[in-house]
Amino acid sequence: MPPETLDILSEFRERALAVGIPPDDIARWTDLARPCAFLGTRGDGPVVGRLGGPLMLPADAPDPWCKLAATIDLAALPAGATDLDLPADGHLLLFADPDPDRIGEGNLGTALHIPAGTSVEERPVDLDPEWKNYPYETDLPEGLLRLSTDVSLPYYTSVYAPGQPLDCVEHPEHPHANELIEVWTEMPGEGIGLGLQLGGYAEDEHWAEDPSVAAGREAARAVARGELPAPDTDVRPEDWVCLAQWVHGLDGLETALYSWSISRQDLVAGRFDRVYATMTWNP
Repeated sequence: MPPETLDILSEFRERALAVGIPPDDIARWTDLARPCAFLGTRGDGPVVGRLGGPLMLPADAPDPWCKLAATIDLAALPAGATDLDLPADGHLLLFADPDPDRIGEGNLGTALHIPAGTSVEERPVDLDPEWKNYPYETDLPEGLLRLSTDVSLPYYTSVYAPGQPLDCVEHPEHPHANELIEVWTEMPGEGIGLGLQLGGYAEDEHWAEDPSVAAGREAARAVARGELPAPDTDVRPEDWVCLAQWVHGLDGLETALYSWSISRQDLVAGRFDRVYATMTWNP
């Protein structure tokens, strides 16, 4: 890890020790750290993409069923910015349907990788009226995305346990997870701001199960229903990670946390058609 990341984790350890968290528990937590990239519309970092349109697609690509949220120039990301096995070049397009009425009712988005050198043309945005849902009868936010790098720690305190109350139990390996997350959120400059976090850990407002693992479980159910393509190899929910998380600030949804998740096996295989998007919202 770069020196600045080690400095952040060192300060985190000191703060966690100061509130009485045992050193071994802190060490097990920091061992889970992942590098991540933050893509925001402010700052002076290099431009690595943009929020919103225009929608540039190959001529033979099907029309997306939901709106373009962001386009990321993968070649502009420095090596090691995330621990994701992203393609080295080309563009990653993230599509979203941030409709609170559909939370828990299926996949809320998709993604597409366009390899470098592929001929593209601007595609008019003319969605089926079924998908012109609140809150985006108007366009999603637009603006250049500038890069800064960071480190991410988990935002979950429990694991899936079917049959138990709320279908989860406290994380047996991390009994101080809630306290550790509280320390992390009080670190200067930490926490998810408006923009995109690429890689790292997704957050939801409950700090319950890892949202990406939960998305992996929902994706498996979607495959069984014929709503999502099947994987090329065996994939467990525990193999799923955060591809990106978006805090969009749309009117009426300012506290929403929108995530695209993918399994590591699908990343290696370039199966972005298997991305599963979820959102949590606490109005």
